[in-house]
Amino acid sequence: MGKLIVSSSPHLHTKTSTQRIMLDVIIALVPAMVASIVIFGWRALCLLVISVLTSVLCEYLCRKVMKRENTIYDLSAVVTGILLAMNVPSSLNPLMLMLGDVIAIVVVKQMFGGIGQNFVNPALMARIILMNSFPGPMGSWPKPFAADAATSATPLGIINQHQKFYPNYLQLFLGQRGGCLGETCALALLIGFVYLLVRKVITPTIPLIYIGTAAFLSLVMGRDVLTDILCGGLLLGAIFMATDYTTSPLTLKGQVIYAIGCGCLTMLIRQFGSLPEGVSYSIIIMNILTPLIERGTRPMAFGKAPKGKKKEAAQQ
Repeated sequence: MGKLIVSSSPHLHTKTSTQRIMLDVIIALVPAMVASIVIFGWRALCLLVISVLTSVLCEYLCRKVMKRENTIYDLSAVVTGILLAMNVPSSLNPLMLMLGDVIAIVVVKQMFGGIGQNFVNPALMARIILMNSFPGPMGSWPKPFAADAATSATPLGIINQHQKFYPNYLQLFLGQRGGCLGETCALALLIGFVYLLVRKVITPTIPLIYIGTAAFLSLVMGRDVLTDILCGGLLLGAIFMATDYTTSPLTLKGQVIYAIGCGCLTMLIRQFGSLPEGVSYSIIIMNILTPLIERGTRPMAFGKAPKGKKKEAAQQ
């Protein structure tokens, strides 16, 4: 008779690994990376390469100093480097971007235990710190397809200044506007979204509810719905950052609440805040609330009565 082996969870295993998931995310980001290089030129390519190399180096050195197993081969540092680069303008000084990489990898990720332990999205947290530390460079938007250093206002920036904006939806869809590297071309982001769905890396719950909530509030507030969806970092944030496994709820109810919260906060900041964009702050706030959301939406264990029924049973 064979021995019964007792072990801790998980008891079900699949061939899917962290490295495979991160590789799928990188592949999904390729269309947006290519679009950013086409739209903003060689500087976009330089920032992407610098950000990835800095992130990987920071992770390697940090794990070495901490005397922990090195995790650069799981590709999570590569994903963080790409996402941070996609959240900055092409004119940003590379040294500022490298500082953001250090913050994302060393402070936000490794100091909290590494992958799976960070309580907020590293790339978004680093972007917020860069926005507050270098508001000028982080708010300078080069014109698309411009060979010189000419800058232009973003559509949301124009709307935030209460100026009239006449949208060309095809141009907005294809990325012919100012903005961060990875947020301008909606077509490229949607291609990546479809790839992630086909590969079952993410589910459509968070992105669709996030975007749908933002669209509904945009309509209620009398704004241009398509402009709000196609401009700013809404698509990039909803598809690639709000869906982060570590910082988003696991339960379906929790994901719905989380996504609605992200959409509401995004539109409230856009409509009433001094900033034209609110995606980064919205996702970070909901990241922080994720443990509370999961606690409130955690499914009841089989055979366990709710607290209210327990009290009634005790009184009887």
